Amino acid sequence: MNEFFKSIILKSTGASSLFEKEVIQELWSGYGKIIRVELEGASVKSVIVKHVQLPITKNHPRGWNTDLGHQRKVKSYTVETTWYNTYSKNSIARLPKCLALVEQNEEVLIVLEDLDEAGYPLRKSSVTWKDIVECLAWLAKFHASYLGEEPKGLWKSGTYWHLETRPQELEVLEDQRLKKAATAINEKLNSCEYKTFVHGDAKLANFCFAKDGKVAGVDFQYVGGGCGMKDVAYFIGSCLNEKECERLEEQILDTYFEHLQSELKEKNEALEMEWRSLYRVAWADFHRFLKGWSPGHWKINSYSERITAEVIKNL
Repeated sequence: MNEFFKSIILKSTGASSLFEKEVIQELWSGYGKIIRVELEGASVKSVIVKHVQLPITKNHPRGWNTDLGHQRKVKSYTVETTWYNTYSKNSIARLPKCLALVEQNEEVLIVLEDLDEAGYPLRKSSVTWKDIVECLAWLAKFHASYLGEEPKGLWKSGTYWHLETRPQELEVLEDQRLKKAATAINEKLNSCEYKTFVHGDAKLANFCFAKDGKVAGVDFQYVGGGCGMKDVAYFIGSCLNEKECERLEEQILDTYFEHLQSELKEKNEALEMEWRSLYRVAWADFHRFLKGWSPGHWKINSYSERITAEVIKNL
């Protein structure tokens, strides 16, 4: 990290000195790092720094080394800076406070509150029903915060897998019935009357848990407009097996909408009716991406195949 970026961290935190304690995560395809930085002389012990550096050579873990993929990632960091600059402070769902944000010579530095320090130190690879409820409540708060807003400077259609940015994955999709239906599935989701901002990558790994079970969300590169069911379906697929996805489907939706309705100024039954009908459509939309991107992925299962076939039949 260069001296200019270090000075930004010191100035934004009031610290007298700093040192890079640990690399928390390498960014996807070698686009930088997320670092925990320890501070001295500041009101907090540490901050999280997301340091984006565009790579000279592209190195995608699954071999998708294309200019289109590169441009998608570059835009995702632009979206994230816009998100923190313009929209993040309006979220009633808990997320890290942004302390500073600087762009210089194709590098981006985002200085964020350390959620570990703020009381959310736990990461989970498996969940209880209580954990699921807390994450669904977080999503409901997030979606309620931006209902009806225009995603200016964000992705017009949120999520990292939406069809407009994934033509190559569609091209290699071997499931011809799904391939032919992909545009209609996409249009059905995008033409919904009620839209909000979706997180766009609301997997279990992007939730930080407190010891009392409360959660905070991180990683806002793919925030954009759309139906909240995209986040709900994707989150559930990230943490439950196919039998649980099917067995708990109605309970999942009831729980999410109970929390969403409680966050709205007044109950909106029309929104709930529309979004409930789009849950499986959102599931089929992600399934389309996954089957093209990684045909052997563990998330491709009989539940996904069955409800996708149902969605196609009902188009």
